[in-house]
Amino acid sequence: MINFKKYFTTKKGFIPFITAGDPSIDASLKYLNTLVEAGATLIEIGIPFSDPIAEGATIMEASARALSNGATLKRVFELVSMFRENNKDFPLVFMTYLNPVYAYGYDKFFKNMKDLNMQGIIIPDLPYEEKHEVSDVASKYDVAVISLIAPTSKDRIKMLASEAEGFVYLVSSLGVTGVRDVITTDIDGMAKEIKKYTDIPVCVGFGIKSPETAKKMCNVADGAIVGSAIVNIIAKYGDKAEGFVYDFAKSIVDEINK
Repeated sequence: MINFKKYFTTKKGFIPFITAGDPSIDASLKYLNTLVEAGATLIEIGIPFSDPIAEGATIMEASARALSNGATLKRVFELVSMFRENNKDFPLVFMTYLNPVYAYGYDKFFKNMKDLNMQGIIIPDLPYEEKHEVSDVASKYDVAVISLIAPTSKDRIKMLASEAEGFVYLVSSLGVTGVRDVITTDIDGMAKEIKKYTDIPVCVGFGIKSPETAKKMCNVADGAIVGSAIVNIIAKYGDKAEGFVYDFAKSIVDEINK
């Protein structure tokens, strides 16, 4: 299994998210390259799904746009393959739901990920109690099944963290994804508790909307995951969002590594 710690050795991590195929596969390829240029640590690629239960309106609408534009799972794999032509080793993870992985076939899905040199997957609706159904297959192909730890998980932190792979996705707030004006969760306390049981990176996501918020999260964790704020830029500018995505991503990278 790949050790994600090597990506966080000298700097705080910036993990941006985009929905594959929003507004098109070609545009997504452009934005993946833009995020690399801006200094992303690794990139989370969302596989469009018709019922994304952990997502707020921003990413739900992005999934709907992508699906309407033909972003099938086959096309998403093709997107990663095109990205790999010029970025052979840049770390990538998928964010998806259990249904698409199950329907595609676990073995075939994770073999494709290995063939594309993808390092991990986030499946928000995969219960801990059923994780090994997926992780036992994923591990054969050196793919980490990344654990989410939410504010409601306090009594389960030891259990979740001790078996976590890749990095821990620390969910900042209750509810679905989307930018938030204030994050009230005791992220510092949760991150410290998680680190009692694992030495893999802890990265905070859900609600991070600005470089200042990302910096605040990175003061107590190893990295910040930013999704809806970037997807909002793409929603506004469509296939002409490249410069805006770059400027926003670069501002986060610069701020968290001051």
